[in-house]
Amino acid sequence: MMEILRPGLLTTVQDGGRMDYQAFGVPVCGAMDWISLAAANILAGNEWDTGALEITGMGPAIRFEQDCVFALAGADFSATLAGQPLAPNGAWLAHKDDVLEMGAAKGGFRTYLAVAGGLDIPKVMESQSTCLAAGFGGFEGRALKKGDRIGLREPQLWLKGLPQRMIDPLYDPDAPVRVVLGPQNEAFSQQGIETFFESEYKLGVQCDRMGCRLEGPSIALKEGRSPNILSDGIVMGSIQIPNGQPIVMMADRQTTGGYVKLGTVITADLPLMAQKRPGDTVRFEQVTVRQAQAARLYRQRKLKNLQGELDRFDRW
Repeated sequence: MMEILRPGLLTTVQDGGRMDYQAFGVPVCGAMDWISLAAANILAGNEWDTGALEITGMGPAIRFEQDCVFALAGADFSATLAGQPLAPNGAWLAHKDDVLEMGAAKGGFRTYLAVAGGLDIPKVMESQSTCLAAGFGGFEGRALKKGDRIGLREPQLWLKGLPQRMIDPLYDPDAPVRVVLGPQNEAFSQQGIETFFESEYKLGVQCDRMGCRLEGPSIALKEGRSPNILSDGIVMGSIQIPNGQPIVMMADRQTTGGYVKLGTVITADLPLMAQKRPGDTVRFEQVTVRQAQAARLYRQRKLKNLQGELDRFDRW
């Protein structure tokens, strides 16, 4: 078991998402940063999409009630275990009554805590992910709070890889976010499209797991064109523009929407958006579908290389 001594700003249980129920209006949810979730699980010896704790902004304090191996991947939260500092992106052995304490996020906004063997959390519609808007999944359908106790499914006492061993960054947080145009890019003027790709945008205060509202130069539609459309499907990364300002839809997005979408953030770069906080800036770069597919394969190869590298170490 793990006991939450302090919950942090927003700590929820998330996995690879609830993928097969969007036709019924059920949000996908799941990890905002799929690469860091996968990396944490690889370090812990789990399947890539196993449920873990997604930690946002300000970290929690957690007491381990039994020996187990856990891993952290993502932003640096200045974590300590039993008072000893932990380097970000690594796996460690926690002993009974050890306390993991985490501070404010640095160099990003989210990190993932995976426990070897997984969390003992029931699945709802084939997923452990928390749907905050509807109040189901995860731990009682909500963010964690002080006093919560989370069971461990099959706690492991071995450690894959070296203690406090850093892994190489899996992506550049300062890189431009790549976008494929569509599906309603024809609704925008050429000047509007150029404005989007040539300008810098700032994440506004209204940014959460549902979407990132951006502030910057207004993006013009074609003359006489309305931003309203018949509602159609929304994927993670869809860029809606209801009033000239972009909104990048994220993990807890609704399943359909009625505003024009200029483009879609490619899967490989969704973690770049997930690791930004209100006040951060972002620039966008246009790419083709083929380039987007190649970028995703590249990210997956890096994860597979990490897994292969760790597989060479003995477990203990």
